Order: sequence, then C-alpha cells, then structure tokens
Amino acid sequence: MYTETTLHALQYTIYNIHYTIKKMTNNDIFKKLRVALQLRDDQIVEILELVNFRVSKGELGNIFRNEEHPNYVECGDQLLRNFLNGLVIHLRGTKEAPKNPMEVIKSHKNTPPKDGYVGNDRNEKKEVKPKTETSKKPAPSF
Repeated sequence: MYTETTLHALQYTIYNIHYTIKKMTNNDIFKKLRVALQLRDDQIVEILELVNFRVSKGELGNIFRNEEHPNYVECGDQLLRNFLNGLVIHLRGTKEAPKNPMEVIKSHKNTPPKDGYVGNDRNEKKEVKPKTETSKKPAPSF
C-alpha cells in the first residue's frame, strides 16, 4: 500500500512536529484558565484562599508575565494544584452549600473589583472630574 520511503517520510514529519510543538507550562495552563473563566487577580487570590493558600497580586502578576520579562516567575505544581482545588470549591460549592457553576462563571463578568477600578472593560467610560478654578495658576501680568 505505502512504499518504504513514504513511511519514512511520514515518520520524519511526525517526529519534526512532535519536537517543534512547544510544551505547555503550568504558566500557560494558568493563563488560559484565567482568560477562559474571565478571572481577575483579586478573584484568583480569593479562590486560592478557599484552600488556605496565600499568594499576593504581585506574585500572580509575575506568574502571568511574558517568559522573557526579568520578573517572570514559573508557576509551580503546588500553586496550580491548589488553584484547581480552590476552583472546584469556587464553582461547585460545598456539599452544604452547592452552587451552579454556570451562574458563578457569569457572575465573574459582573462583579466589580474590590478597589473599584475596572481595568478590563475598555468600553466603559471613566468618570472625569473637572478641574477646579483654584487649581489654576494665575496668569502672569506684564
């Protein structure tokens, strides 16, 4: 059916594809989950606190950075494992207080951040306060 050269060419192609595909790191998995679930850093901190794992927003920022950035930090197995365990509790709830996961995911978009700043919503207009007259310096008289 197939000649020997065709099979060798196919094996060589599969070999090249296998080794040219980048292996996904824990950082890549964490970033994809964050985007897919529309989670902000403060929400991720809360999810990790559900399993008694403490991490700061700054540490999370370093995990989500580009690999070439000098402050980039690799996401360890322990952090990703605790995030996934906390995510299960966050989405499903507990036996005593079960939740509907789809409703929880929909609420991510509507929940304002704790500090009141909405950085992800580019279409939302920011409130601009007019400058007061007292903040202007008087014009020099010549």
